[in-house]
Amino acid sequence: MQVDSFIKNFRNAFGEKALLPFAFWHSDTPISDDTSKINGCFFQEFAKLSRGEAISLSADRIGCMGGKFYTGFTPMGEHIPTFVSCKEKYKQTPDLVLDFINKTGVPRTDKKYLNIAPVDKLDNFDGVTGIFFLATADMLSGLASWAFFDNNSDDAVTARFGSGCSSIFTQVVVENNRNGRRTFIGLLDPSVRRYMNPDVLSFTIPMSRFKEMYYTLPQCSLSGTPAWSRIKERLEK
Repeated sequence: MQVDSFIKNFRNAFGEKALLPFAFWHSDTPISDDTSKINGCFFQEFAKLSRGEAISLSADRIGCMGGKFYTGFTPMGEHIPTFVSCKEKYKQTPDLVLDFINKTGVPRTDKKYLNIAPVDKLDNFDGVTGIFFLATADMLSGLASWAFFDNNSDDAVTARFGSGCSSIFTQVVVENNRNGRRTFIGLLDPSVRRYMNPDVLSFTIPMSRFKEMYYTLPQCSLSGTPAWSRIKERLEK
């Protein structure tokens, strides 16, 4: 898999104005010199990604306890189930939150950093855990169509409960670790929405699945069919 070839196929499918996707991976070496503490949700840093910059997150940088947990840096804080249920009211009871966390099996990392970079900053895809897109509804339609092209599974594209960091990072790390084929729509969590453009959701592909989808992008409906060509025209306006 070649980064340049993927970018070319991506541009052919989505046009020159579409935001390039981002790759993420854990490492002991940061790719950004910014180590300043982030108070609150670390999605504040995503504005840098949209400007073409890379970011590095760590247990020391992330101020949100949930963010530290879902990115694999720390164990679950005892207050998280109560906070998610009683404060944020995303689940009826703390037990339901705990059940979700137990079923997810949030993995811990022994690495110091979570690195996130636009794909054009990569030399290759070696060591990458997942690729995520910040997508409008039209772009999301194309990404889902691409994922459905060679996969008839009911969960080929999924949208699960979880925080923004859970939907992009945790679920994809788990899926990649089991060599799975699911892809994930995320950023449905109201707490993260204020840091995102109002018309944008995420679509994340674990590397275990991207290794297949890399080759199908120029074969699927995004390759110039009449229906998709009309959508691409809107994306390019």
